[in-house]
Amino acid sequence: MPSHSLSLAGSGRGKPHRVLPGFNLALGYTVLYLSLIVLIPLSALVFKTFSLSWGQFWDAVTGERVMASYRLTFGASLIAALVNGVLGLLVAWVLVRYDFVGKQWVDALVDLPFALPTAVAGISLTALLAGNGWVGQYLEPLGIQLAFNPNGVVIALIFIGLPFVVRTVQPVLEDTEQELEEAATCLGATRWQTFSRVILPTIFPALLTGFAMAFARAVGEYGSVIFIAGNMPMVSEITPLIIIGKLEQYDYAGATAVAVVMLAMSFMLLLFINALQAWQRQRSGAPV
Repeated sequence: MPSHSLSLAGSGRGKPHRVLPGFNLALGYTVLYLSLIVLIPLSALVFKTFSLSWGQFWDAVTGERVMASYRLTFGASLIAALVNGVLGLLVAWVLVRYDFVGKQWVDALVDLPFALPTAVAGISLTALLAGNGWVGQYLEPLGIQLAFNPNGVVIALIFIGLPFVVRTVQPVLEDTEQELEEAATCLGATRWQTFSRVILPTIFPALLTGFAMAFARAVGEYGSVIFIAGNMPMVSEITPLIIIGKLEQYDYAGATAVAVVMLAMSFMLLLFINALQAWQRQRSGAPV
């Protein structure tokens, strides 16, 4: 083979193959698309708050009613994410480790909150849990009220957040080697020791990621909550409803101020989720 052929073959051997040619063009299109869809609208949101002085901004985002909505929104989201962390792990475990009649239907029902309009979910939960609902009519005489109070907010957030945990943990459980569990059993480990020392360390990064995603989703939820929460100021009023209320009162600057706070919190949550996913890839040996 001629020497120039060898040099050409050797020079192209280390170059990675890319389906889309032109890195500069692809990068420019990506930046332009993200700017039009994400960056410019969010920048307009931030710039709108510049019409307020720092004192006005601080008063808008730390008012008594707004602070009560923060406590409800983030507190209920945290409780719902913790519940989904346990229940989601249980559902994923059943779907992966057991075969039963109707398994495909159960697996499809997990994705229902993704496809169901959130308003429909809120109306359905209200019809079920209200004082005259199918379940609520039996619970309310016992002093258990699950609708039109913070309990209803938590239940709605559990409903919409469950798929995030299940779909994050499920593929990791499927890839878990059951031979490790069998080896632990042969060495005399109990079921709890096998789960806590063999299985849980393997799936914990995925479980933590699912928890963070469910929490982030719950923080921004609106449609399914307003029907079942009751929307009572200082009691069951979520932060997105505060923003809607300010817009209806033509307080655009105040609405954008509260929205900027929620935007900052959401951005920090996304950074946290990305860090968890990078940690998960490191533990699994995949390239970061």
